[in-house]
Amino acid sequence: MDNRPAPGSGVPPTYVDGTRVWVDSRLRARVQREGEAPVLRRLGGDVSGGRVLEVGTGRRGTGLRLAVEFFGAAHADGVELYGPSVRATREAVRDLGERVDVQAGDATALTAADGTYDAVFAYHVLHHAVAWREVVAEAARVLRPGGRFYSCEMTARFVDSRPLRAVAFHPADGDRPTPATIGSACRAAGLTVVGQENRFLGCWTGLVARKS
Repeated sequence: MDNRPAPGSGVPPTYVDGTRVWVDSRLRARVQREGEAPVLRRLGGDVSGGRVLEVGTGRRGTGLRLAVEFFGAAHADGVELYGPSVRATREAVRDLGERVDVQAGDATALTAADGTYDAVFAYHVLHHAVAWREVVAEAARVLRPGGRFYSCEMTARFVDSRPLRAVAFHPADGDRPTPATIGSACRAAGLTVVGQENRFLGCWTGLVARKS
């Protein structure tokens, strides 16, 4: 993987890529479970009895487990780009049985039909995608009318800061999400933002948007 930023992108270089260390850590899972998920549920409510999708499951399956055990989904599908992560997530959520299914796939080109899901969850996925607006558009496409898109993100202010960039690789296009641009991307995809909360001087944002 080439960690060098694109010429003229204004993105600081990455010297040591420790992204995986944080993403797969127990501390990251705890933050997701105790900090982020409660914010998203407060902004957008439960999905009791619904069918939901998580894009970018990672390896611990925390988001899928939260979808079922915290948000009340009857079934949660997961889409993950990398094969080793798919296998690790399947093992991590094996105890949930048929309530969870994890498949390899690209969040910018989902195979699900239009209007399949009651909710789509994206935990820190957008800033890892070059075409992150396509992820939002695909989430909107597969939502049923009234379905909700739940997103939490580290924003450009933090992701492109020199200290983080030095130790964590992210796409070098220089177009990272901000609180404002995530909202505008949702609106462009036909979603209505029903709640958004920014923290840490705009370095983190949680958002829920609903499909009409």
